[in-house]
Amino acid sequence: MDTDSKCPSTFDCRGRHSRFWGVLSVAGALALSAAAADGVTNRTEPTTQSATKLVSVGTQAQQAERLRAECVEGRRYVAGRVLEVTPQGLVVDSGYSALLSPPLNQSWVVKGNVTVTRDPNAVEEKHPDAVCIGPVFLGDFPKRPAVKAFDYVVIHAYPAGEQTYQPVPGVEKTLRRYCASLERAVDSKMKSR
Repeated sequence: MDTDSKCPSTFDCRGRHSRFWGVLSVAGALALSAAAADGVTNRTEPTTQSATKLVSVGTQAQQAERLRAECVEGRRYVAGRVLEVTPQGLVVDSGYSALLSPPLNQSWVVKGNVTVTRDPNAVEEKHPDAVCIGPVFLGDFPKRPAVKAFDYVVIHAYPAGEQTYQPVPGVEKTLRRYCASLERAVDSKMKSR
């Protein structure tokens, strides 16, 4: 038998078919090199766009890191009585520093039947882990255990901007907004800027 008949391929590795594939590969290489040469002349615009995107991402990362540092520096204890439970969060009258001591500090929620008094002369200190004084809005808090109006809460929270609150129809108050999650506080500040 002839070796040509044993080849399972319809294209023989010798003869005119191999010349066809050789010419085709040379033509493909020429086309690719021409496309690459054409791309070199048009590269300034995409490179500029890529550089702009990298600078933008770098700027956003720097801004996020700066906001994160501000949130950590502004970290406070929200320790107070829940005045209202809203779909967006809790309105808390903070300033009950007694909630930080045992046995009241075992959970972030303390039932409303506990007798705790607020220090009437308390002034909020300006350092991390100080107790918030006055009404604040607490968002992004743990869902368990469930919180009801007039329960007490004590939790680390991070500043996240401001929240408009309507205690009664027709009256609006702007409260400091805090989040129990550092990441969500940073996201909230990024969105507000």
